[in-house]
Amino acid sequence: MASSLLGADLYPPSSFHFKVAFAATLGKTDTSFQKVSGIGSEIETEPVVEGGENRYVHQLPTKVKHPRLVLERGIANMTSPLVIWCRSVLEAGFIAPIVPMPISVFLLDENHAPLRAWSFANAYPVNWQVEAFASTKNEVAIEKIELNYNYSNRLI
Repeated sequence: MASSLLGADLYPPSSFHFKVAFAATLGKTDTSFQKVSGIGSEIETEPVVEGGENRYVHQLPTKVKHPRLVLERGIANMTSPLVIWCRSVLEAGFIAPIVPMPISVFLLDENHAPLRAWSFANAYPVNWQVEAFASTKNEVAIEKIELNYNYSNRLI
């Protein structure tokens, strides 16, 4: 009985075991990321002053806002499908239309099964940068990809 009270469901999941799935990678392993951030939603509000009422201002909801999804990893080679997709959007000078892609982020348990999952509709890169090089540090060179998307859903 004591073991059922101390089950795994009582503990918050670890944040270091996750997976990112892209349509751009065509099923290839190209989505090993060091860090994923920007998963969230926020309702924007509009202040409305009520005539004759000076004690407060009403805050009315207007729309849902999403931060950029930020992915960080070691710099990938030029044949990476994800790098090819980012280059086609950010370096092609808008010669071809931007091809948005669905993205999924999975928080995994110790058996690699999803504990939580989020989907991001019509994502496309809007910022791609390389972190600073430093001769005094012995660290992996990191690239950061920021993505805009239309909306997100928590699947699990």
